[in-house]
Amino acid sequence: MKKYIISICSILILLFSSQSGAFAASGTYKVKKGDSLYKISRTYKVSVQNLKTWNHLTSDRISINQVLKLESAQPAAKVSKPAAKTTTAVKPAGKVITVSASAYTLNCTKCSGITATGINLKKNPHAKVISVDPKVIPLGSKVYVEGYGYAVAGDKGSSIKGNKIDIFVPSKKDAINWGRKTVKVTILK
Repeated sequence: MKKYIISICSILILLFSSQSGAFAASGTYKVKKGDSLYKISRTYKVSVQNLKTWNHLTSDRISINQVLKLESAQPAAKVSKPAAKTTTAVKPAGKVITVSASAYTLNCTKCSGITATGINLKKNPHAKVISVDPKVIPLGSKVYVEGYGYAVAGDKGSSIKGNKIDIFVPSKKDAINWGRKTVKVTILK
């Protein structure tokens, strides 16, 4: 009977010691080449500050083979990387025309700030409005201008004839930066 009790105690001791060893091993992390505190923090879903506190670190420097305490952190589940974002958005549907585009602003002495369709640009300095030839793009049409975005064909100008547009921008600097360029305009409605 005595041997039986000693055997059970030995087994229990081995079981408990191996479990505590496993916890100690899972509560630490050995730094590998290419690791950073940030990378480790994302892997174990903890903050960099917690890693620094738990390991008495005063800087973000860590070295290969350094063992870091992770307290009760759990490794994050592996997640496949999302597909790379593309810079091309879904193209809006509608009639597409190619135009010569320049830019205009309200920085002139004769500018009233009211467009041909009644939009007050002084009260709406960030409105997306283009000046058009109404024979090509009807006034009031919603459009998508490459490099400018969604806008309304809300103005016309004496020098805007044929496939030309003027985009409204809030400052002279923005107008100069735009310059003149050839762009595609999609007439939405």
